[in-house]
Amino acid sequence: MFFDPMYFVFIIPGLVLSLWASWRVKVNFKKYSRVQSSRGLSGAQAAAELLQREGILDVQIVRTGGKLSDHYNPLTKKLALSEEVHDSSSIAAIGVATHEAGHAIQHARNYAPLWIRSLLVPTAKIGSSIGYMVMLFGLFLASTNMILVGAVLFSMVLLFQIVTLPVEFDASSRAKALVVEHGIILPQERVGVDAVLNAAALTYVAAAISTLFTLLYFLWRSGLIGGRR
Repeated sequence: MFFDPMYFVFIIPGLVLSLWASWRVKVNFKKYSRVQSSRGLSGAQAAAELLQREGILDVQIVRTGGKLSDHYNPLTKKLALSEEVHDSSSIAAIGVATHEAGHAIQHARNYAPLWIRSLLVPTAKIGSSIGYMVMLFGLFLASTNMILVGAVLFSMVLLFQIVTLPVEFDASSRAKALVVEHGIILPQERVGVDAVLNAAALTYVAAAISTLFTLLYFLWRSGLIGGRR
């Protein structure tokens, strides 16, 4: 497979999109990290005010290590913000922090795709860890059944990524609207929030496309689709 030119034909679209999306995230985050919000709220303060305005008082906002490691854990109701987001009063930091607060709002409002994604986490981990290897060994052994088993496992990753898309898009949409509605930023500052969150959303699209094309390659190479082995 490593010498099969068609493998690269399948993976290049997703790889190029992933690299472009990552580049856009870095460029936009860096650009709007230099732009301070008019109110001067830090990312942590912006997330806290957004949650308070939405009547959510049981979410703990904590600082976490790592670069852009921000996330919300619905099991512990903790909103973890990286240092560059937690402490900064930049438009970029506020965008990221309020996006994560958007997930907490989804949780409080029983947003169905968020719960579905949480339920899919265990199967996605299994599919990610062994699905690819099972398909690969299936090719080496010329075992269509093994490839099919691996494809089913690997499909769990794709399903998780597909469900993730509306979850992430909805969290960003909530953040974009509510930061202006609640006066956390000025209307003219929203362009920076939009740029940062739109770039981040593209990374999830790129991940799903990469997984899809990888799966299609194995199915095509094994003859399960396309009628060719």
